Amino acid sequence: MVLAGGAGATYGSDRDGLICGFVFAPGQPAAALTADSAAAWMTGRFDDESDSFIWLHFSIANVAAERWMLQHMTLPDGFIESFHESATSTRVEQIEAALFAVVHDVTFDSAEAEAEAATVSLYVEPRIMVSARRTPLRSIDRLRASVRGGEIFRSPAELLAHLLRDQADVLVANVRQAASRVDDVEDFMLAHARGSRRAQLGSLRRVLVHLQRLLAPEPAALFRLLSRPPAWLTESDVQDLRQSGEELSTAAADCGALVERVRLLQEEASAYTAEQNNRILFVLTLVTVLAVPFNVVGALFGMNVGGIPFGNAPHGFWTIVTVGAVFTALAAILASRRRL
Repeated sequence: MVLAGGAGATYGSDRDGLICGFVFAPGQPAAALTADSAAAWMTGRFDDESDSFIWLHFSIANVAAERWMLQHMTLPDGFIESFHESATSTRVEQIEAALFAVVHDVTFDSAEAEAEAATVSLYVEPRIMVSARRTPLRSIDRLRASVRGGEIFRSPAELLAHLLRDQADVLVANVRQAASRVDDVEDFMLAHARGSRRAQLGSLRRVLVHLQRLLAPEPAALFRLLSRPPAWLTESDVQDLRQSGEELSTAAADCGALVERVRLLQEEASAYTAEQNNRILFVLTLVTVLAVPFNVVGALFGMNVGGIPFGNAPHGFWTIVTVGAVFTALAAILASRRRL
């Protein structure tokens, strides 16, 4: 159950900035938490000998969220500072015995060939996972749907691994949309030799490079972390996180392959444009060359001096025209052979 406050200043969250909260008991579906019950759970968690854990998801667009977290939890400075940073590359780090991550989700608009990035900050320790975002993320929404659907999770690390897999699925969907656009452009270029759609290719390439820049470092950062994981991560947790990293790495590789394909299409479009320009320049040059004999003759016979040949000949005009036409024809033949 998602706890939503009033519209406006709450930004889809309750008065404390909590969008949703869940408590997970071993082998059981999650139960919903309010901000007050979450605070009570954290107060008594050291006396709780069960393996239950909680997930709290906040909207940092609600200023009360940061205040509530600082009041009820001990969080690293980097986690709080990440709320105020612009979208940068992914971070997955170990801070003492906890995990800290900043991951991204990108929504690709296939109609406009644009991508909108959203960022979520994550803090994971043995019995708590905290996530905070400013704008909605599709990967977080997928994880919430899985939790509400009754999926059972054994640890916060498994929640994180599921989120990373959801992120990989979103990236794959974005790459598929972009690939579909690239297919359309390629089909158009093959069917219409006169159209290159270079502007569309440029927009698609910018979007895909943006996806790579935001998401490609994440698998490498995750693998570095898993080479020396925190002691509280079980072997199953490590395996789940490693599998999530591999899925992200595969999706990032697909994105890179699509970037290379777009680059090749751009080069082909540029080569076609250059060929068209060369043809136009050749035609203009040929027309200029063909006009040279008449220009030269016209300039010579236009001089107002004595001794101009054929000045009094009755067929002088047609003689000059014939000579000019012969020279023009010879020039055209030479130019055509040279072109071939």
